[in-house]
Amino acid sequence: MSDQSTPDAKPKRGILKILLFVVGGLVLVGIGLGAGFFLFGQNTTPSEEIDMIIERKLQEAGQLPPPEDAEGEEDAGPTRMAKPVEGTETFITSYYEFPGNFTTNLRGSRKFLQVAIGVSTQYDETVIRNVETHQLALRSEVLGVISEFTEEDVQGKEGRDAIAARMRDAINVRLEQLEGFGGIEGVHFTSFILQ
Repeated sequence: MSDQSTPDAKPKRGILKILLFVVGGLVLVGIGLGAGFFLFGQNTTPSEEIDMIIERKLQEAGQLPPPEDAEGEEDAGPTRMAKPVEGTETFITSYYEFPGNFTTNLRGSRKFLQVAIGVSTQYDETVIRNVETHQLALRSEVLGVISEFTEEDVQGKEGRDAIAARMRDAINVRLEQLEGFGGIEGVHFTSFILQ
């Protein structure tokens, strides 16, 4: 009799083992899919997450409009960014400094002028982004403006103001050609060397 019960026990154990392997495999697959979705299921890259954090911080600081305001204004072009101040309406000024120096000869002179410049705007970040995008073309415009001035033209504060105004106008004209909107309101010298 003991020989007859042994054969029945082995098939039950075999089926139990197969069932255990199938259920265990399904559990492992489920855990793997869950972990994969948790880790990789998000559609944002780390750089997009950083951009979202920066944008949120700028919105909290009042330097960017809230997202619901931005949806209808995309085609309208850059807008001035208001800064909340009691009594008067003032605007936030954004700055961008061109990397490196601009060096070129002055007209009718053996001397050259070397300047480092930055630009400012009270419009939204679109203007600064446009300046960064078209930096090469804008550098060419700035060098062209500098080369039109003589040594006497750049002497003193009036000369510096005149060259800054001409640079501003040239940059805005080029940005209008490239992007449809200028928006640069000031050119500032961080270095001004006449040699």
